[in-house]
Amino acid sequence: MNKLIKNFLAITSVAMIASSVAIAEEYRIGTASLGGAFYPIGQSISNLVSKHTDGEISMVPVVTGGSVQNPRLIHSGEVEIAITNNNLSLLATKGLGPYQKTGKIEMSAVAALHPSVLHMIVLADSDINTIEDLKGKKVAVGPAGGGTLGFINFLLPLHDMEMDDMTPSFLSYSDGFSQLTDGNVDAAFALSGYPAGAVMQASAGNKLKFISFSAGMLDKATEANKAFKAVTIPAEVYGTEGDATVIGVNNMLIAPNSMSADVVEKIVAAVFDHLDEFKAENSNAKQIDPAASLSLAIPLHEGAARYFNK
Repeated sequence: MNKLIKNFLAITSVAMIASSVAIAEEYRIGTASLGGAFYPIGQSISNLVSKHTDGEISMVPVVTGGSVQNPRLIHSGEVEIAITNNNLSLLATKGLGPYQKTGKIEMSAVAALHPSVLHMIVLADSDINTIEDLKGKKVAVGPAGGGTLGFINFLLPLHDMEMDDMTPSFLSYSDGFSQLTDGNVDAAFALSGYPAGAVMQASAGNKLKFISFSAGMLDKATEANKAFKAVTIPAEVYGTEGDATVIGVNNMLIAPNSMSADVVEKIVAAVFDHLDEFKAENSNAKQIDPAASLSLAIPLHEGAARYFNK
């Protein structure tokens, strides 16, 4: 065999081997600011998808403004999958509320995740006890575009208040709770699953307490929006004096309607076929109920429906 033929066969062999190696397609998952629960959940989901899709899909978590911004990022194509909540998903698909300028977003539900609760936290010796006591106070309200603001804008009018009644600081959850423990703000808010990293960090060297709802106000809030619900956080979670009853909402994964059904099904299978692994890696995952994926505010993507309805 002459040298020219040998070289040709060698080059052809290398090309065939290279073509047989699958190149993983990268997907970005929109999470939220650091210090909440969305980023760690997104990191765990990314790990599971990258590990359990036979090298076909790799996923990376992206820090974003949170649940309000994430549907917009799906719409613009800046992320391929994201986390938001039940209430916002419905508004996004209808082009209502914070999505009036964006218009109707063509997206579907992928799966139910853990619930998020509105952490309204002060230092234990604070004279702030109810939402009404926030008048004239400095409050870390979370990042601009985050889900916390949606809750605040919903709750304040129910209490005959508006944002101008307090001095808001638009900070990441980590920065907001650092400002609280440093005494630079009087209260800090975070819409997050529990335990939330920022709140845990603040509780490590400080005694905290939850801001409470005045009598009847939590019932008024959940009646005004059926997507919201009352959630009890046990005292041992953050070392508070007693259990706290807070307002919460279920979270979900979302994806554009245009995403391949086969890809969505593979992503869902990578996560929910390995739920024990998910729970071992992330404490919030212990609160996930797979059955809840069948009763979300917006329809399931075709690929997700294949998985959950089989």
